Amino acid sequence: MSYFIPDYKYYKELFKEKQMPFAFVDMDLFQTNTERIIQRAGNKKIRIASKSIRCVELIKNILASNSIFRGIMCYHPLEAVHLSEQGFDDLLIAYPIYSQQHISAICKEIKKGKTIIPMVDLPEHAQQLNRVAEQENCIIPVCMDIDMSSDFGPLHFGVRRSSITTVGKAAELGKQIQQLKNLHLDGIMGYEAQIAGVGDKTGNAAKNLAIAALKKKSIKELAQRRAAIVKEIQSQGHQLRFVNGGGTGSAETTITEDCVTELAVGSGFYSPGLFDDYKRFRHLPATAYAIEITRNPIQDVYTCFGGGYTASGSMEKNKLPKPYLPLGAKLIDTEGAGEVQTPIVYKGPEKLKLGDPVFMRHAKAGELCERFNSLLLVKDGKIINEVKTYRGEGLCFL
Repeated sequence: MSYFIPDYKYYKELFKEKQMPFAFVDMDLFQTNTERIIQRAGNKKIRIASKSIRCVELIKNILASNSIFRGIMCYHPLEAVHLSEQGFDDLLIAYPIYSQQHISAICKEIKKGKTIIPMVDLPEHAQQLNRVAEQENCIIPVCMDIDMSSDFGPLHFGVRRSSITTVGKAAELGKQIQQLKNLHLDGIMGYEAQIAGVGDKTGNAAKNLAIAALKKKSIKELAQRRAAIVKEIQSQGHQLRFVNGGGTGSAETTITEDCVTELAVGSGFYSPGLFDDYKRFRHLPATAYAIEITRNPIQDVYTCFGGGYTASGSMEKNKLPKPYLPLGAKLIDTEGAGEVQTPIVYKGPEKLKLGDPVFMRHAKAGELCERFNSLLLVKDGKIINEVKTYRGEGLCFL
């Protein structure tokens, strides 16, 4: 497949009238990423992980592009309510909730005929949901979140997420849900974070080999665990509508599991910096932001205004934003990306001057939208639209 990745001059000319900082989505690259995600999903449906998009118009764009996209995986209950009010449906909430106010808000949407599915992995989650559902005279569909990490001796490979680590624990929670009259078990989710969220092309050969070996061993073990849990839950009489798995980084392995009915994908649409580090697939850098050069303290160093948009997670160098264009630009290790100024080292052919942009890529996908009220949409060499992010809508869920 042929595709065009714009260079520095292309974007500099395109945005010459725009005040920095700003963020943008190249819709040509975004569409290519969407097509590649469809190809990678095989015969599985895809649930859009909204945490990685955080823009209603772009979620609509993805859903309208192909019938393979079905439903949304939200990250906050009030986000799910907001999206429901915007006309979306089949809204899975990826993380457990306990707040009575949040559950009540979900119940109000469910009573309108909408499907919103909270997550559970403890009896207390289910009991609280059931208590509020009784008060609201509502039946809530729930999803059981199962642990998909692996333990190799003293090494824990994965994240500390769900308490459902065995078939027995899943069976016990399944039985408890059956006793709660205002709940029904709608689905099972297992996110293999150590496969989907850990790159294996990091520039460190020894580390890459270790990660690849751990992934290979973990993939086999977790597939068996997921299949056994699904079989056990179905044997109890639960009618599962979906079994969700995977992420952008694990599609090729997750689709081989017969029990999985859908993938959750989000980051692959934008393809942020962390997703440069995968051997198995490649998506294109569809999203970036521009910061303005305001200083030139010494030769080959250009200091930009703002830019310090660091990603969440363990504080490592790969959570910093990446200078993207002009090619060859780099951060200074001792300074990184700063809140009010970011020095960039650049020794390439572009003749940079004060007022010029430097284009940066965030390490993660949707978190960039927490810094900008809008995204400029670019297609065929033109700015075709400006759309609001959640922040631009006045929304701050976490």
